[in-house]
Amino acid sequence: MLLEMLEKRRSIRKFKPQPLKEDEVSLLIEAMLRSPSSRGRNPWEFVVVDDPEVLADLGRAKEHGSLFLAGAPLAIVVAADPEQCDVWVEDCSIASIIVQLAAASIGLGSCWAQIRLRDHGDGTSAEAYLKERLGLPAHYVVESVIGIGLPDEEKPPHPRESLDFGKIHHNGYGKPRTGNGG
Repeated sequence: MLLEMLEKRRSIRKFKPQPLKEDEVSLLIEAMLRSPSSRGRNPWEFVVVDDPEVLADLGRAKEHGSLFLAGAPLAIVVAADPEQCDVWVEDCSIASIIVQLAAASIGLGSCWAQIRLRDHGDGTSAEAYLKERLGLPAHYVVESVIGIGLPDEEKPPHPRESLDFGKIHHNGYGKPRTGNGG
């Protein structure tokens, strides 16, 4: 069942204008909070955004690749307190994909906007822009913003033949795996 969902899941950047149902948002929140983290430190913090004005501001977070957030009915900012854990990037990345998979499992589309190490466009970073706009503590870091909603575009799944099985190595680098898995 998970593999079937992964086959169909695509980055969706166009959403229908209707808001998400409260039970859908609750499910997404629970999924994020169940995300695994190194040593159970849970360094992440999530800002759930459904205010159209704030969503429009999120769409201006970086020079390229965040505009779709302005059209999303929901966005989740994935931030962290780096003082809690040295692998906050990994923990936040896991939480980001968990919420995307949870969204897909209930028929919602999503797309990840990378924030960490991205420019805002006025000489500041996307992270600094979001920290100021959302009132995040100065020492926090922002990994991503996930836009979520009912898809208003259809994208075909990537066919199995397009998968790069050359990236799979067996019992050492450069040794191909044989059989059904590549």
